[in-house]
Amino acid sequence: MHKPLFLIIPFFAIACSGSGNDPGKEDPTEEVEAVCTDSPVVLTLSSTPVLGKEGRIRVYDSSDKLVDEINLSDMANVSIREDGQMIPVGQLTKESSFHTFLDAVKCAGRWRVIHYTPLRIDGNDLVIKLHSGVLDFGKKYYVTIDKGVISGHGGVAKGDLTFQTKAKPSSTDLKVNFDGSADFCTVQGAVSYAASLGKDARVSIEIAEGRYYETVFIRDKNNLTIKGRSRDGSIIAYANNESYANGSGASATSKPSAGSAIGACGGRGVILVEGCDNLVFSDLVVRNTFGEEKGQAETIYFNNDNGHLTIENCILTSLQDTFLCKGYVYVHNSMIAGGCDFIWGYPKACLFEDCEIRADAEGYIVQARVNNAADKGFVFLNCMLTASFGIKDKSMFLARSGGNDNYYDNVTYVNCTMYPVIASAGWYNNPAPNPATATASSGWKEYGNKDVFGKAITGHSHCKYLSEAESQAFASKSAVLGY
Repeated sequence: MHKPLFLIIPFFAIACSGSGNDPGKEDPTEEVEAVCTDSPVVLTLSSTPVLGKEGRIRVYDSSDKLVDEINLSDMANVSIREDGQMIPVGQLTKESSFHTFLDAVKCAGRWRVIHYTPLRIDGNDLVIKLHSGVLDFGKKYYVTIDKGVISGHGGVAKGDLTFQTKAKPSSTDLKVNFDGSADFCTVQGAVSYAASLGKDARVSIEIAEGRYYETVFIRDKNNLTIKGRSRDGSIIAYANNESYANGSGASATSKPSAGSAIGACGGRGVILVEGCDNLVFSDLVVRNTFGEEKGQAETIYFNNDNGHLTIENCILTSLQDTFLCKGYVYVHNSMIAGGCDFIWGYPKACLFEDCEIRADAEGYIVQARVNNAADKGFVFLNCMLTASFGIKDKSMFLARSGGNDNYYDNVTYVNCTMYPVIASAGWYNNPAPNPATATASSGWKEYGNKDVFGKAITGHSHCKYLSEAESQAFASKSAVLGY
């Protein structure tokens, strides 16, 4: 006899006698509480489950239409980290073949193809994360599991596991809680629904405290606010990196079919933003948990040359390339941590005001690739440049150049406090920046900076020290961003 298997959709339980070889004698279709459309399926066994190497998990709607499938043979394409996250065995590129251990996340008519973790062992639970967007509101579904998916188990037959999803939210103030008590269980579920309400409709998403292990794709959605319940408590985290997925990220025009090339790689970041304006993140942690010192690994890539992004009271942590942006960006009262070019990109103006910029490794804070000489680029106003415990003094530079004459190295620090981690020269001059000799409007610039003892810093090389009058162009949000 196989060990008993208990099948649970979170937030309500369905008990099935037997292993799945013999249909349960109890009726699993009794009235139960409806679940989120992005809820995981949890199977609880009497001992720790062991995944097999074959078989399929399938989800059908009440008309027997197949809506999702996870094929265990596709697990050969991934390896499993110590934290349980599944990662590609080789770097994903646009030529990579699509399979069921990848996710195609739809938002506003395009798809971000990204690695994800469909199966996770948690004690005696097997947690099944279905593919994004496969379930609809207010519908009934059932799940089948083939013999071989769980070693030593006979699987789950039709009718042994059924569930029903919640109705559509009635408000544009959406709630997310992983425990199923809100409108959605995942941030992505809420974001994709928000995009369906109209490009310019004002929508807010509140994220309950907890860890949300996912990547997020936000596209073509204006006037969206994503806020946590608390700065330290609402955490979006996932391990991603250039070695897992090639490039900063792009979306595909269509969902790839099984075995076909994915067409566009969703990139190495946690959050990919395309074509959005008036987007706000507040009171959140966004953490790329890749964890190695080397390797590009963004938390957020804001990709809109003319868009506006606000980051208020947030924490962004990675090591290399933590934050990548274009357009107009205001970061206030936040902490950004990293080790190598961990703030970079192509902004017209990106202002960090009253922020902590923390070195978690030796390296460089900024690499600017500003398109126009007159654009403000990256500006740091009233910030603290700190370091984690154990980081060597004088091991962090204010910026280094990408060495490309097509871009301008426009970076300015005004009234900042610089801890001993900042190198004596301040700026790293190999290769030389563009322009090599800064002016009041272009290049590397400083004004009014001091060390932790309040002593003025005047000895940095390769930069222009602004006059008080010249500094006014960088001394406020309205001066830098124009609003």
